[in-house]
Amino acid sequence: MVATFEDLLETWDGEQAVIRRDRESGGWIFICMHSMQLGPAAGGTRLKVYDTPVEGLRDAMRLSAGMTAKLAVADLGLGGGKAVLAVPEIPAGDERRALLGRYADMVASLGGSFITSSDVGTGETDMDLIAERTEHVFGRSQANGGAGDPGPFTAVGVFHGIKSSVTRVFGSDDLSGRTVLVQGVGNVGRALAELLGRDGALILVADVDGRRAEEVAGLVGGSTVQADRAIAAECDVYAPCALGATLSAESVPQLGCRIVAGSANNQLAEPRAAELLRAAGILYAPDYVINAGGAIAINFLEINGRSQAEVDAALARIGDTLTEIYSRADAEGITTAAAADALAASRLS
Repeated sequence: MVATFEDLLETWDGEQAVIRRDRESGGWIFICMHSMQLGPAAGGTRLKVYDTPVEGLRDAMRLSAGMTAKLAVADLGLGGGKAVLAVPEIPAGDERRALLGRYADMVASLGGSFITSSDVGTGETDMDLIAERTEHVFGRSQANGGAGDPGPFTAVGVFHGIKSSVTRVFGSDDLSGRTVLVQGVGNVGRALAELLGRDGALILVADVDGRRAEEVAGLVGGSTVQADRAIAAECDVYAPCALGATLSAESVPQLGCRIVAGSANNQLAEPRAAELLRAAGILYAPDYVINAGGAIAINFLEINGRSQAEVDAALARIGDTLTEIYSRADAEGITTAAAADALAASRLS
């Protein structure tokens, strides 16, 4: 039986979902506010082609729940939300501007209960366009008073998280000679590969775009791995930085790493994958903890007026938070995912 909007909404534990049939583009706009317990729901705007509108709503719901946990652990005084613009094809030019204008009016109509930024398929230029119609947006370009692309900030946070994870497994944060496979070298993955390479790590690069993988590998003095073989590649750290759901009951037994630590959202395709990772002796850095750098930076710089030095210190603390989670998981005999969820729940309460 094919799920419907009603089916998804009936079982969702979030607070509010706003749905618009965008007839002009032939698509749908979904704004899901999972929690406003700690503050306005905040989350990125994803622009993507989905097989069905239901899949777009499902993605918005799933991602908004992840944002609730991420922002609670990051202690930013924000709730979790996410927007998905599910379109039959990615618009450009005037059509893109018009779509973003209609979406911006939806955001404005919510009166500040939802604040957005960029996500898959959108960037700082799009946030500038949205900001022409509503103030409830961050991640704008620096030329327009924003913090710019959050990707590099996310990469810095993941870098600190990897250092913390390597310390946990190998007893030292020295990356010299450690092999890290970066899967997906878009804005975040590319910046992460550069940071790791400068710190002495041996970089393997996998991307569905072979030319992009070759380019980044050449930049960092690394080598490429075919995208469909990335999971099984022998390495110390597997860093998924593309779309999520790479860790499942089927894929975990194939892993050739000791650590999973990357920026992708919702890496666990199913809850039991966390137990399988623990049983296999693979340390998992919960995704919504390690990938919070972009959210932290744009919040600090655009909303709270913090300095770059304060941003840098906050990004470094991502490693400290992971250390706390790892210690809790060991002490209680639970998965690192469960330990992260417990930390998020304690912040929410």
